[in-house]
Amino acid sequence: MVVATQVNPIRMEKIREVDIPVIDLSCSRSKVAKLIVKACEEYGFFKVINHGVSHHIIKEMEDESFEFFDKPLPEKELFGSGNPFGYGSKNIGLSGDTGELEYLLLPTNQNAIAQTSKFRCVVSSYVKSVRELACEILELIAKGLGVPHSLFSHLVRHFDSDSLLRLNHYPPVTHSFHHGNIGFGEHSDPQIITLLRSNDAPGLQISLRNGLWLPVSPDPHAFCVNIGDILQAMTNGRFVSVRHRAMANLLPNQSRLSMVFFGAPPPEATIACPPQLLKRNKPIYKTFTWSEYKSHTYAHRLGETRLDHFKIT
Repeated sequence: MVVATQVNPIRMEKIREVDIPVIDLSCSRSKVAKLIVKACEEYGFFKVINHGVSHHIIKEMEDESFEFFDKPLPEKELFGSGNPFGYGSKNIGLSGDTGELEYLLLPTNQNAIAQTSKFRCVVSSYVKSVRELACEILELIAKGLGVPHSLFSHLVRHFDSDSLLRLNHYPPVTHSFHHGNIGFGEHSDPQIITLLRSNDAPGLQISLRNGLWLPVSPDPHAFCVNIGDILQAMTNGRFVSVRHRAMANLLPNQSRLSMVFFGAPPPEATIACPPQLLKRNKPIYKTFTWSEYKSHTYAHRLGETRLDHFKIT
C-alpha cells in the first residue's frame, strides 16, 4: 500500500502540490518493490512506514542524542574535532561550508566510538536496526530492477563498509540571520542510500528536477529514505540522487534533531552499472571505486554536482 504526504511548495504560483510517496513495507514484496523503484525514478526520495525498527530503539537514540547536545561545549569537544569524525559546530566538511547546526559524526565501527558504555550500546543497537532496514530496501530495489538480490545490499553489509551515523542538532536561531535561513546547505549524499529520522520539528526540504524547493513534513511513524550518488551511478542515471537541504530552526522553544544513517560501500568497492541495466542504453558513468569518489567529494564544496566528474564524455 502507498499513501501520500502532501507537500506545500514555497512558491505555489510556480509549482503544483506534490505528493511524496509514503510506502508501507508490510505489503507484498512485489508491490512494494515496484512502488520503491517508481519513487526512486521520480523523486529519489520517499518515506517508509511499518519499517520494523522498534520505537524503543529510536526513542533511546533520540534521548541519548539530546543528552549529548545538552552537554557543555568543552565536554562535547572532547569527543573529537569533527575532522572528519567527532563533534562539530557551524563548519560542515573541509571545504569552507557552514550551517546553523552542531553535529556528531560517527563511523559505524563501534570500536571507534569512545563514549560511555550506555551511549555505545544505544548507537550500536540503532545502527544495527537501521542498517538492516537499509539493506531490506536495497534488496527490494534489486527485485524491482531485476538485478541480483544482494547487488546493492552486500556493499552495506560488508565488514569494511564505510557507512556513517550523523546526529544533527539544530538549536533555535536566536540572532539575526541573513543567508536564506539555511541550516545545512543544498547537497546530494555521496553514498548509496540514506535513512533519516527526525523529531517533530520541520526543516527538511527536497528539490525536484525543476529546482524548486519542497518542505517535507515530519512524520513520527516513518523513516525518510533518499537515494545517494552511488546508487544513481549504479542505475546508470535511472534513479535520482535527490538534492536536499535543511532550513535553520526558527522555532523559538524547540530544537530539531535528525539522526542520519549513510549506507556506504567498502573503500575499494568497484562502482559500476550492472549489465542487466545496460541492455538498451550505453553507460553514462565511468567505473570507479568508492575511495576515489569519496576523495573527490571531500575535495569539493557541498553544493557541487560531483557525479558529473565521472561521466563518460
